[in-house]
Amino acid sequence: MRAARIHEYGGPAAIRLDEIPTPVPGPGEVLIHVTATSLNPTETALRSGRLAELLPITLPVTLGWDVAGTVDGEPFVGMLPSGAAAEFAVAAPETLVPAPAAIPLADAAALPLAGMTAWQAVTEHTRIAPGERVLINGAGGGIGGYAVQLAKHAGASVLATASARSAATVRGLGADEVHDYTAGPPAVGAPVDVVLNCAAIEPAAAAALVPLVRRGGRIVTVATPVEAAEESGVTAWHMITRNDPADLAALVRLVDAGVLRPVITARRTLADLPELHRLAESGGIHGKVIVRP
Repeated sequence: MRAARIHEYGGPAAIRLDEIPTPVPGPGEVLIHVTATSLNPTETALRSGRLAELLPITLPVTLGWDVAGTVDGEPFVGMLPSGAAAEFAVAAPETLVPAPAAIPLADAAALPLAGMTAWQAVTEHTRIAPGERVLINGAGGGIGGYAVQLAKHAGASVLATASARSAATVRGLGADEVHDYTAGPPAVGAPVDVVLNCAAIEPAAAAALVPLVRRGGRIVTVATPVEAAEESGVTAWHMITRNDPADLAALVRLVDAGVLRPVITARRTLADLPELHRLAESGGIHGKVIVRP
């Protein structure tokens, strides 16, 4: 089978399209016929070695965390520790959930990591409540797009930052206001209750988010950490996503109910992964990119 692998840490050129044996499921595993994976910008950190201490791996390794595919002909979606950027992969069945019926199976590959990150940020870490004003920084990205939809579903008034190329899409997802992040900190008027930072930003830009939040409000970041001095009265913390099939199943239900949709901006193949990694590192990726074997 074809698999996109790295044999050593390095730049995008380290990604090789190899022909390797189809994996054989071990005890308690199933074989997935992969329909698609999707690109997550943090995978560039895995490839370069920046995540080596946090996520130790044995090289060579097949890339790909998000997976949508079939098991014995039935459609499933899930998140793997690695191996989804291939024609076949193996997984423990309890890590997979039935794929949404409302969208093509390949598109479901856009859901696991970005969707679960947004879900956990909105429902657990910020605990957004009806009527709250929420600023989502980096709403044009894969996580941010889901966060806008989930915050609106929770009953919040959503302010968002995005680039000019993403502004119309973010409004279409339900944002009440969209601010161009290149113009500096957004003019939010009255302080907001919550800031959810989904963007990799400079420390100065992170610090500029704190004054936008009311005393007693909260900041949660899934990307660049934000520090809030005690005297600001703002609570700030950095969250780490966990792979939770129950959360993924909840997202699938929202997709099938028409509440949530992935924002897919490109559809590529495994051979395009080096180029996609270069684009991700230069900020050239927005929304979600589907990658088929």
